[in-house]
Amino acid sequence: MRIGIPLEPDPQQTIVAATPDTVSKLVKLGYDVAVQADAGLAAKFTNADYESAGATIVDESVWHSDIVVTLDTPPEQFRALLNDGALLISRLAPGRNEELVEELAQRNITALAMDAVPRISRAQSMDVLSSMANIGGYRAVVEAASAYGRLFTGQVTAAGKMPPATVYVIGAGVGGLAAIGTANSMGAIVKATDLRPEAGEQVESMGAEFIPIPAATEKSEDGYAKEMTNDQAAAAAKLYSEQSAQADIVITTANIPGRRSPLLLTAADVAAMKPGSVIVDMAAAGGGNCEMTVPGKTIVTDNGVTIIGYTDLAGRLPAQASSLYGQNIVNLFKLITPEKDGSPVLDLEDEIIRGITVTKARPQAGGTGATGAEILWPPPPIKVAVTPAAPLQEQQAQQAAFEENAPEKVSFMGGGMGSKIAIGLTALLAIVVMLSAPHSVSSNFMVLTLAIVLGFYVISAVTPRLHTPLMSETNAISGIVLVGAILQVGSSNLLVSGLAFAAIVVSSINIFGGFAVTDRMLGMFVKEEA
Repeated sequence: MRIGIPLEPDPQQTIVAATPDTVSKLVKLGYDVAVQADAGLAAKFTNADYESAGATIVDESVWHSDIVVTLDTPPEQFRALLNDGALLISRLAPGRNEELVEELAQRNITALAMDAVPRISRAQSMDVLSSMANIGGYRAVVEAASAYGRLFTGQVTAAGKMPPATVYVIGAGVGGLAAIGTANSMGAIVKATDLRPEAGEQVESMGAEFIPIPAATEKSEDGYAKEMTNDQAAAAAKLYSEQSAQADIVITTANIPGRRSPLLLTAADVAAMKPGSVIVDMAAAGGGNCEMTVPGKTIVTDNGVTIIGYTDLAGRLPAQASSLYGQNIVNLFKLITPEKDGSPVLDLEDEIIRGITVTKARPQAGGTGATGAEILWPPPPIKVAVTPAAPLQEQQAQQAAFEENAPEKVSFMGGGMGSKIAIGLTALLAIVVMLSAPHSVSSNFMVLTLAIVLGFYVISAVTPRLHTPLMSETNAISGIVLVGAILQVGSSNLLVSGLAFAAIVVSSINIFGGFAVTDRMLGMFVKEEA
């Protein structure tokens, strides 16, 4: 079957649905790929690049392909060019476009919404929203820095000192974390808030301060935060207002697929912000998190606050955004083309495929009396397994039980009567060796004694869980012992020769055993090929 990659109808759109690299991967899956002339120029991909990857360069006939892949929903005049029974893959926003869903069904089009990929681990490689949010979060900080007009990092100079900028990020999803990491790397003081308390660890791992919402919600079964109660919403609104008034830059990221973006900052909140501060509304495409956001534009309020409402943040880095989007598409085709024969198979029993299928064409449904495609939107909810945090008392009980059952630390005189007898015999043997050894080596016994004591306390201070990797890393020490024993095994002194032989045996066992343990440990991290 032929996959068509058209030139995006929106002249402002810089992202293309496939790159030369992803085209070659689609060809390996058995598909013929047709790319409309100049489709990738905005992302710096030439027609020759696509041809070298195995694609055919065509004109608007690309819309008559068996499968058409676009970035966003094509305009009506281009949707009219789709063949009966064609497969359309795009960001369709079906939750906000009921009329579009009805139209696709009437035209008997199978439609897959890439912006409806469920939030489950197996679908992460196809999650277009996360891919674009990652780039968008980075670009949001770049745009904010440009509008802010000052340094992010604090500096002390001969002419005086400059304090660092304070960046407040609302929402610690993929886009929020990308913004946090970028702002932190630029030297700003970064703070962040999220409805999910468990997001605090992720925020802090990125070098930012997590500011929790009083009575924050828990993670819901679909991977998104639950809807707040009135009291929770009031507490959150108060926190947003207080933090935005203190911040130099505020980045909002709350975007719910298929629905209008929630309102986080009111006009009163903006009026309370400092002159010269900046708001970057990453949810502008869904209406915006700020009451004063104008989607697609940058405005300056009466009190000097710049509000950036760009809806194409990812598109401002078109080459990388195209690469990520194209790879998301390739991963989807890997899923729906199990035989790699260029024939897609939509298994509606698969929760990923079922979750993104908006309409499914019926065979030979075109023409007079056609029944049209089957509407499968909205899909059944997918429950995401979330392990709740254990209550404090339960955690304390678990810790007490662990400490009670944990292996005891090595004790020099512990282990019962048998251990004490063994230690006594060892000490007696050591005395005999010291008395019978030549006077020239007697000074080395003090070094040996200190090494034994030091080594014992170093090993005993390590938790038993790490004994195996620690022993596997001591092969070098055992190797030195082995070399020394080999040099002494031919000694004329029978005792020295016997001890050297024993050292050779013990060191060899430790070396080969250590390599065996290490090999087994490394084998646990080897990824099995599918």
